[in-house]
Amino acid sequence: MTFKYADAFVTIASDDFVTLVEFYSQLLGTEPNPTIAKVYAEFNLKGLRLGIFKPKENNQQEFADSAGSPMSLCIEVENLEEAIERLTEIGYPPPGKIIIASHGREIYAYDPAGNRLILHQK
Repeated sequence: MTFKYADAFVTIASDDFVTLVEFYSQLLGTEPNPTIAKVYAEFNLKGLRLGIFKPKENNQQEFADSAGSPMSLCIEVENLEEAIERLTEIGYPPPGKIIIASHGREIYAYDPAGNRLILHQK
């Protein structure tokens, strides 16, 4: 049996909600919309909705050890060097070098909560 779904999007849980929302606002150059103060923020990107939420107090342990998970947020960029410069400007420079992959150039970076970002240019 299958079910019908209305939509799908990615969410990131963080106890440090404000820092993470500020990071993505600066990185993406846009403010979240919609928002629920200190609880939820959503970025509507081309091809993706990215939600950031603060877990409720009675659910925080469920999300406590999520750093280091195999999930990565891949963001295709027009200019990889400009993206690296932006990450550096906002205080989160990528720790490694640009990698040449079969699909183009990419670099790994991390948001304030430790989630891996893959910035990719064709």
